[in-house]
Amino acid sequence: MKKQLLSLAALMTVLSLSAQETYENAKLVGDDLNGTARYVGMGGAMEALGADISTISSNPAGLGLYRHSMVNASGSLNMQSGAPSFAKGDKTTVSFDQIGFVYSLQTRPSSYINFAFNYHKSKNFNYILAAANSLNNASQNKLTYQKARNGVFTSDKDITFSQVDALYMGTDLYDRDENVLYNDVATSYQMNREHEGYVADYDFSINGNINNRVFLGLAFSVKDVNYKHYGTYTEQINGNPLTLTDDRRIDGSGFDLKAGVIVRPIENSPFRIGAYVHTPTWYDLTTENYSKLTGSSGPISESYDYKMTTPWKFGFALGHTIGNNLAFGATYEYADYSSTKTRIKGLYGDSYEDTQVDREMNNHTESTLKGVSTIKVGAEYKPLPELAIRAGYNYVSPKYESDGFKAVDISSPGVYYSSATDYTNWKATNRLTFGVGYQIDKFNIDLSYQCSMQKGDFTPFTEWVETKPNEMGVVDHSQDNIAGATSVKNNRHQVMLTLGYHF
Repeated sequence: MKKQLLSLAALMTVLSLSAQETYENAKLVGDDLNGTARYVGMGGAMEALGADISTISSNPAGLGLYRHSMVNASGSLNMQSGAPSFAKGDKTTVSFDQIGFVYSLQTRPSSYINFAFNYHKSKNFNYILAAANSLNNASQNKLTYQKARNGVFTSDKDITFSQVDALYMGTDLYDRDENVLYNDVATSYQMNREHEGYVADYDFSINGNINNRVFLGLAFSVKDVNYKHYGTYTEQINGNPLTLTDDRRIDGSGFDLKAGVIVRPIENSPFRIGAYVHTPTWYDLTTENYSKLTGSSGPISESYDYKMTTPWKFGFALGHTIGNNLAFGATYEYADYSSTKTRIKGLYGDSYEDTQVDREMNNHTESTLKGVSTIKVGAEYKPLPELAIRAGYNYVSPKYESDGFKAVDISSPGVYYSSATDYTNWKATNRLTFGVGYQIDKFNIDLSYQCSMQKGDFTPFTEWVETKPNEMGVVDHSQDNIAGATSVKNNRHQVMLTLGYHF
């Protein structure tokens, strides 16, 4: 075992590089289905139908179909099914989700120019994650043991030494006199974590139409990130519980641009085709954490800044109406999340130009995340002119490779500042939505229900398969550190109310 281990633990307080890790970054990319109750009730499939303020965040050309000014606001009740009670985590929360307006100005008999602003929560992080399973000849501390045993901690790769490694080096499992970390194994583990916060979008848009045939839109979006989690991970080692507590938050801001078009190709038909593109979101973020381990010599607290760039997003949509009673919409979106990039701050300065690409972590992201396709379909039926009934469905393909794992042996600040070893490879998301709306003169009230269902594979730490031969030239696989995956769920329900007024 390397004699640098003790000195490496001290480096935790002096290294100034800052970047983030793939699974932490992935929490911030991608959007929930959220907006007005009408938009949610139709499954968000309105990127060609338009005339709903929520399209400002997907296809801003949809606002070009407005012929009058309007204002509305939305709130929701969010519930997580099957979640255990943990700490202060709430399984049911109230959320203020959206408020916005459109100001419509007629420029010609059949042409308008519209200005709009909308606030909405593009992601809601509130949920509780729990997992438990047995461990067979494996443990979290054995990962640190194997990293040391297999030469991961070397003088030219100091930043492979994580916060978790440093905490285990401060326990009785580490013999300072002999400079040995014992590979005691655990019989079982229990993980509980509560996630809270949101990503809020502030969208500003200009849009309009040309002769009621071509609709154009451009939007500028500012994003506000507020994320935090608190969790405990406990293993039973030698009959005693050993608990790692991790308290982390991420705050910051970002911005992007969105452009879109809707065309009615046939003059006498309401059939519409929509297309749109989103630039990457350029994030400037700060993360801080406080972590401690039972029996360790002391907790670790870190705070640092980093930059992240999300991928481009592209969308294509179709929409059609039959008379004044029936409307159909369908949307396809694609974003390649494997192209998410992280930049290291602290080398030369704080500006974007003074940062450096974190190539090793970006390579890991490229092999762990993948392109995501989102399919949205929805319909609205009006049995009466003032009454609307809606339904929709979404399919969002998995963001993670099924064999993805958390990086532990690459030389990246994202590994160095890691304060947890677990990761979850979430699978596809399925959403079912229903809604109803009623209009009274210039007022409208809309109600929607959304059921979002997702499964995932939780792993408490990255597996380590022994490759180093012993003195007999034989690979001893009893040294393997494999926990295996445990199935988890993230099933959520949302009831949303929107109140609106047009003038």
